[in-house]
Amino acid sequence: MTPEEQLEALAGDASELVSPEELLAKLKLGRPLRIKYGADPSAPDLHLGHSVPMSRLRRFQDLGHQVIFIIGDFTGRIGDPSGRSKTRPMLSPEEIEANAATFAEQASKILDIEACEIRYNSEWLDELGADGMIKLASRYTLARMLERDDFSKRLAAEVPISIQEILYPLVQAYDSVAIEADVEIGGTDQLFNFLVARDIMRSYGQEPQVVATWPLLVGTDGAEKMSKSLGNYIGITDAPADMFGKLMSIPDQQLPHYYALLTDRSYEGARQLDEDMRAGKVHPMEAKKELAHKIVEQYHDGEAADGAQAEFERVFSQRELPTDMPEVALAPDDFADGAIWIVKLVTACGGATSNSEARRLVRQGAVKLNGEKVADETASIQVSDGDVLQVGKRHFARLSTGDS
Repeated sequence: MTPEEQLEALAGDASELVSPEELLAKLKLGRPLRIKYGADPSAPDLHLGHSVPMSRLRRFQDLGHQVIFIIGDFTGRIGDPSGRSKTRPMLSPEEIEANAATFAEQASKILDIEACEIRYNSEWLDELGADGMIKLASRYTLARMLERDDFSKRLAAEVPISIQEILYPLVQAYDSVAIEADVEIGGTDQLFNFLVARDIMRSYGQEPQVVATWPLLVGTDGAEKMSKSLGNYIGITDAPADMFGKLMSIPDQQLPHYYALLTDRSYEGARQLDEDMRAGKVHPMEAKKELAHKIVEQYHDGEAADGAQAEFERVFSQRELPTDMPEVALAPDDFADGAIWIVKLVTACGGATSNSEARRLVRQGAVKLNGEKVADETASIQVSDGDVLQVGKRHFARLSTGDS
């Protein structure tokens, strides 16, 4: 490819590119560019939201450029304030280490991980020390930092902003200095941080990195960005049936968005899909099945995708039970007078991670026992060996009471 063709192939669909002229000039150097991507291990699982920028990283890899995958074990201690309306809780070193342990393995589903340069930013940020941190802080002004949208909104609402949050964009910017990044890639929520890095690199006498961002993938709720903390995510290591089912649950209006960001369909093609669905030329259910099959095939294989689709159609189209569901053994002390509290049953079966979440699911009518809805969150119910609990559309469990 010519440099001009590379520019279009690499960033033609980017939301922001600062700047096309700079990237073209770097491509004309005829050397592999150093492409930075950072991920803080705030949660142990990568999801399809992460795959949007990472699939763009793969484009750079395929054209011979060097990807530097930075695991933010230092910045993860601070917590990225981007898009946050309040201060993040700080993670312990043990939580960060556990979350980071599987990052590279999961990323290998998208990237040629052996060709990546994998770095932990504690390598250089721990060594920076107090003196280095003060010098770094002197290179940027508070007024410029408070220009960022989420900080200005919190100031207006009199919501506290901690000093650690002010430091976050600076230490993330220092990552670019440490690895001498040519390009940094990420979601649109990272634009401010990436632009800070350009200024910090200049202050260290380096040529500023090019910044390329892509839209954030909306979660399965169709409202918020995909996030593990919001529970609206699809993990790239999810089982085929779970991945297929979650993709089938996305709102119809989000289909073009998913196609544009997760497949090789262009934005123009995604817009055409939207028009075709509105005109009744394409049924949303069929478009979802095609999308779900593509994604499952990408992260597993064609056979797994075929199986997941067949299972979905059997369970949801024909209203049958899954062929394979977990069996949950209930202990005698789970019962009181021969009955079990419905909230306790939901959490015991993995349908919710907390009693409050289980209560909400029961109130919403998302809980069924043997096909019968249980809507009273205070109910204690009788269960028998072999009964089936269903939570939402996809979570099933066969109960074992030891009475068989």
